[in-house]
Amino acid sequence: MTTVPCGLPRVLAGRRRASKSPTGVDAPDRQLSEVRVSIAQNPLSVEVTLPREDVALLTVEGHLDLDTATDLQAHLANQLHHGRRHFLLDLSAVPFMDSSGMNIILRVYQEARGLPGSVHVIAPTPAVRRVLDLTGVSLTVPISEKVDEALELVDRQQLADGPQD
Repeated sequence: MTTVPCGLPRVLAGRRRASKSPTGVDAPDRQLSEVRVSIAQNPLSVEVTLPREDVALLTVEGHLDLDTATDLQAHLANQLHHGRRHFLLDLSAVPFMDSSGMNIILRVYQEARGLPGSVHVIAPTPAVRRVLDLTGVSLTVPISEKVDEALELVDRQQLADGPQD
């Protein structure tokens, strides 16, 4: 548990402060109230496998949010650094995703398209799929139910893009 003061900076927690009554007269000192807030720990697990030399399958497990999105971003950056151009993001074990997760997906999509490459979301949970649909991300980033389906889309894109150096 972490103690966080209600509506006041942490520096003021526990200090006494005089307050004015509605009539403008100083009221007696009072103790500032504190609330105990449980900061949930939702670690993100990312497993990377290589179905092909230029394809990285990232199996993500856990909440993909402001606290954890940088973990996924680091794994994606590492794979880009190692020459991967196609990214399959298995989100079947992600119960929650906020705009931070969406932002990471869109950023890697833009980078991959410039290589040329691709990003595919695989088997998102209903909650994640809803976010992708409501924001229009699913209109840009292909969604497949299985890895094999996404690999077929990668093959088609590679044929359309022509041979790469």
